[in-house]
Amino acid sequence: MDDRKFPIGPFVPQDTYSTEELAQLIKIIENSPAAYRELVENLSTTDLAKTYREGSWTVQQLVHHVADIQFVHFLRMKKALTEPDYKVLTLIDMNAWAHTPDATEAPIDDSLVLLDGVTRRYVYLTKSLTEPMLAISYFHPVRQIMISQAQALAMTAWHVQHHLAHIKLALS
Repeated sequence: MDDRKFPIGPFVPQDTYSTEELAQLIKIIENSPAAYRELVENLSTTDLAKTYREGSWTVQQLVHHVADIQFVHFLRMKKALTEPDYKVLTLIDMNAWAHTPDATEAPIDDSLVLLDGVTRRYVYLTKSLTEPMLAISYFHPVRQIMISQAQALAMTAWHVQHHLAHIKLALS
């Protein structure tokens, strides 16, 4: 079950990231919209309804979810960089978001466009971060840890790979 729930393993943040590691994480994030588009853009309605395990979200919901969370990750980073009192990260009810009509019925191309646009902005911002900016941290109430901007980048890279693996499982 864990192989299907966490096909690339659970997210485990490192204490620190080298410049090279950060560059690799940013590259993963930067390449993610193209990877998603290549995998899903020509899927049939039947394929979009497939799941990677019993009770999981559909491929369609996953595509919309990834775009939503990419936007949320960008929002969190901007808030942390611009609001000195941002001490607890912004949470959403991911499962509720995955069951709204836009997540269950809207064309996935809408989210592929959103994912591409927000990723471009997010990557542009991440490439400008200084060491003090990367060290800005806030509390993650779900994970019960303090998380730095560098760790947040790692989480974003993990997240896009995690759900890409889910979609590949659903389609296999």
